[in-house]
Amino acid sequence: MAANFWTSSQCKQLLEQEEVDVVHPLDKERGITVEDFKLIKLHTANYIWKLAQNVKVRQRVVATAVTYMRRAYTRKSMMELDPRLVGPTCLYLATKAEECTVQARLLVFYIKKLYSDEKYRYEIKDILEMEMKILEALNYYLVVFHPYRPLSQLLPDAGISDISMMHVTWGLINDTYKMDLILIHPPHIIALACIYIASVLKEKDTTAWFEELRVDMNLVKNISMEILDFYDNHKSITEEKIVTALNKLNKG
Repeated sequence: MAANFWTSSQCKQLLEQEEVDVVHPLDKERGITVEDFKLIKLHTANYIWKLAQNVKVRQRVVATAVTYMRRAYTRKSMMELDPRLVGPTCLYLATKAEECTVQARLLVFYIKKLYSDEKYRYEIKDILEMEMKILEALNYYLVVFHPYRPLSQLLPDAGISDISMMHVTWGLINDTYKMDLILIHPPHIIALACIYIASVLKEKDTTAWFEELRVDMNLVKNISMEILDFYDNHKSITEEKIVTALNKLNKG
């Protein structure tokens, strides 16, 4: 197991945006577009978050589960790995990896409580079978380095102790899991982008601090813009668009 991000499998497997946005040929046959692909992953991330709230696990577990889901879909199609089963299975796997195991039957109970749709009718054996497929898609590598740890070190270093600003930054990091940033950028760069946005929003001048860090500010600003663009685009996402995208997987 890698002791730090730079020697980890996660670091070696960072992808370019173009590589993450590739729709699998099997999904293309069903008419899934890049936009549909992103919508379904967003829906699955939200589904994981809802389940996590019900089974009461911490945010880090949610982040790990969403990372598993997003990573799995860079290697496997949605036709092979049904998002409606992948969501709870990734959460189940993440609770084990993060050492706060939740029983599969509890997840099955809450899936039925949250979704009346027959397509979400899964049993314990379905989760256990999908778990093996997810593990294979992840090459059995379950360690995930998140932006949370670097953030907790960077905030005091930047002289940020204002509670509201800290809340904004943590909230921004949580929202980055609605995107594919964790597959593309090192965790500390994502944390810096969130600090940068919070600094602008809260009108705190962190220019000198960023200069001292000698990081690639173009990259930090580009990620910041991507996050802000996501918020803008998110306003136009409707349940109808998500259902339409998911229904393409059911054709045939």
